[in-house]
Amino acid sequence: MPESPFKTYTFTPGGLLYAEGASSNMQNPTALCFLLAAYTRVLRAQNRVVQCGDVNIAPSRLDRFVEGQVDYILGSNPLGMSYMVGYGSKYPQRIHHRGSVLPDIRKHPERIGCSEGYGFFRNVTSNPNVLIGAVVGGPDVNDRFQDSRLVVSQSEPTTYINAPFVGVLAFVKGRANV
Repeated sequence: MPESPFKTYTFTPGGLLYAEGASSNMQNPTALCFLLAAYTRVLRAQNRVVQCGDVNIAPSRLDRFVEGQVDYILGSNPLGMSYMVGYGSKYPQRIHHRGSVLPDIRKHPERIGCSEGYGFFRNVTSNPNVLIGAVVGGPDVNDRFQDSRLVVSQSEPTTYINAPFVGVLAFVKGRANV
């Protein structure tokens, strides 16, 4: 937590949890938020708080932290960009994903071999196939984002980003219905 005297992460100026040296930073806020979402249930069931040095952190504070990270990922950030493809009016257009880059078979019925795909990959136009719902690697430590397939750490959607984020979204949705 930002107010903890024992924090090991930094935060971007816009508020996204950031771990230096991560190959794809978005794995950190999505995984941590998944763990925090699960942990708040345990804390509530036992009527407890987390103590970090002289700072007490209640489950409600953990909830707000998780919701703030979700809001950032979905577009409440300095760029006004959702890092979930297809969500909102501004999202990554050139993600590092083979199925999104290659043309529709109806438009390009000829076989595309492995090495032949690089021409499509290097193209700077938007992906012809939108991978709706995929969360990409996200911004750098200064909230900058290069919408380029060549910047893999920012533009690649991975299972280790998206899997925990599904759980986080379920948690946030469940909290909204309480």
